[in-house]
Amino acid sequence: MKVSEFSRNSLRHKFASGTPSYGLWVTLESPTVTEIAAAMGVDWICVDLEHGALDFNDVLGHLRAAQGTGMAVLARVPASRVDTIKKCLDIGVDGVLLPLINTAAELSEAFEHARYPTIGKRGLGGERAVRWGLSIHEYIQRANEDALIIPLIETRAASENIEAILDVPGLEAVFFGPADLSSSMGYLGEWEGPGVAQDILRISASAATRGIVSGVIGMTPEDMKARVDQGFKMIGLGSDGGMLIKQFKQIFGTLKGETYEHNWF
Repeated sequence: MKVSEFSRNSLRHKFASGTPSYGLWVTLESPTVTEIAAAMGVDWICVDLEHGALDFNDVLGHLRAAQGTGMAVLARVPASRVDTIKKCLDIGVDGVLLPLINTAAELSEAFEHARYPTIGKRGLGGERAVRWGLSIHEYIQRANEDALIIPLIETRAASENIEAILDVPGLEAVFFGPADLSSSMGYLGEWEGPGVAQDILRISASAATRGIVSGVIGMTPEDMKARVDQGFKMIGLGSDGGMLIKQFKQIFGTLKGETYEHNWF
C-alpha cells in the first residue's frame, strides 16, 4: 500500500521502504526505558496495556519521552473496543495493536473506531493528538491514513479466518503471538507448538501477497535474523523487563554456576 508523502508516521515509511524495523515491547512504567530505546536507534516501541499494570497515563509518559526522536509509539490495547482504541489515538500513539482478533468483522469494527467519518465512527476530541485543538485541521487531514491498526494473530479462529481478515480494507500489518496461538491449538506453555511455526509462515506469506507487513517477537538474535530472511518486517527485540531478566540471569547465573531456562519475554 502506498504511504502518503504527508504521513508523519515513521513506521509506515519504514514499511514502504521494504526494510525491517526493530522494536521494543514496553512493560515497565518508567519513560526512561523509551529514552534508552530511542537513543539505541530502535524504530518503534509497543506499550502493553493488555497485560500488567500499565495504564493510559503510562502511555502518555512514554509518548513524551519519544517525542522528537522519530521513533514510532504503538500501544497494545487491553481490548478492541471503541474506548480503548479512541483514547490511545487521542493521546497521540502512532498505532494500536489489537488482541484476540478472530474474524474480519471484528477487525472491520476496530477500524471504524479508529477512523473518522465518513469511513469510520471516531469522534473528534481536543486532546493531545491535535495539540489540544491547536492543530485539529492538520491532524484530521492525515489521521485516517496515518494511524496503524494492527491485529494480533494469536488464536486458532484467526488462523482459520485469516484470508477474510487479510482482505479487510486498510490493513497494512499483522503481528503474531506464537505462544497464544500455540495455546489455542492445544499446546499451552509452548512458544511454537507442533505445526504452529509452519502456520505462521503460511499466514505471513499470504499477507505478503497483499503487501501486508508481518511482525513477530524474536527469541534470540539468530532467530531475529531468520525472521528477517523469512520476510518479516516488524521484529520485536523482546520486552524491557525480559531483557533485564535475561541479562541478570546471564551475569548472576555465571557467578553462581547455574543455568537458567530461556525466558520468552
